[in-house]
Amino acid sequence: MRPTKALINAVNLKKNYLNIREKVGNVKIMAVVKADAYGHNVKLVVQTLNSLGNKKPDYYAVATIEEGIELKKIKVPQPVVIFDLIDEDSVNDIIEFDLITTIFTDRHIKVLTDELKRTKSKRKVKVHVNIDTGMRRLGVDYQEAFEFIKRLSRIKQIIIDGIYTHFATSDEAGSKFTKLQIKRFDSVIKKLRDNKINVGLVYSANSGAILDFPEAYYDMVRPGISLYGYYPSLKTSKELKLSPVMSVISKVGSVKIVDKGESISYGRKYFTKRKTKIVTIPMGYADGFSRNLTNKAKAIIKGKLYDQVGIVTMDRVMIDVGTDNIKVGDDVILIGKNGKLAIDAWDWSRKLNTIPYEVLCGISKRVPRVLVK
Repeated sequence: MRPTKALINAVNLKKNYLNIREKVGNVKIMAVVKADAYGHNVKLVVQTLNSLGNKKPDYYAVATIEEGIELKKIKVPQPVVIFDLIDEDSVNDIIEFDLITTIFTDRHIKVLTDELKRTKSKRKVKVHVNIDTGMRRLGVDYQEAFEFIKRLSRIKQIIIDGIYTHFATSDEAGSKFTKLQIKRFDSVIKKLRDNKINVGLVYSANSGAILDFPEAYYDMVRPGISLYGYYPSLKTSKELKLSPVMSVISKVGSVKIVDKGESISYGRKYFTKRKTKIVTIPMGYADGFSRNLTNKAKAIIKGKLYDQVGIVTMDRVMIDVGTDNIKVGDDVILIGKNGKLAIDAWDWSRKLNTIPYEVLCGISKRVPRVLVK
């Protein structure tokens, strides 16, 4: 087995989750585990969270049908919500695996009811309705939501288990647009309640809203990136203590002494400034170490920071360790901590002009996930 691994810290995952639960009080929690739990390995994450007894998540949410089926196959007992769109190719699996699909158009209703008629099923199917209050991506427009939900509520085989909206700028503390979205969502909720239309659980708060918009907690919150130890942006409050769950570690694979003025790797983008040791690490862009980190990244070896040098290759990166006593087999931290030294997904994000979400999801499945308790 290659020595490069992603260590998944079960203690930090539980702490993050329990800190979120303490902050939100008595509302339910929908843990978002899409994209293989943001790259952390969904099976490890779900099993860890479900070990928390009566404090475990009330719901899980994923993006795609395939992700939902994966949860069902590992026997997750909680309801599983799919954020993706229902269509003719997925409707049978939604019903067969008892998944909760998102709907927000008449076409979605037709696809679902047509399948129930075709199979002559008497089963009642749970759905959640996505209401667009300003994201302008998915969902029924908030001005049309009441009439849509009213029509939907009349279909006996469909149970509206929940309604939600998605915030565009909740990762900006004090965002006026988030407050406007909450106001729009509240207007829909009020009209539904005034007309005694039952819509199940009302929810909207993603990680940013959990941090800074408690008025958006409603019946349930849905943390994503915060579960894994990262704030959704650098503009949110930091009152909630979060600790990164994933560390990426490897070992020195080779050591080469290189004279001053020699080029390193493809394209000759780095030249040694002195006679030095160049070590290679078995992790490259095929593993999620972006080629755009070339000559920008750092690694921790024996409690010291070193520069990554030369173009990142598919399977390896090179580190300049000078004349230090670094040997084959020495541990290398690419993301993680050693004493006071730390490299996290934000460090990579700043260099790549992206966000930790992309960095974490980008650690490929060539890198085995190992649960550390």
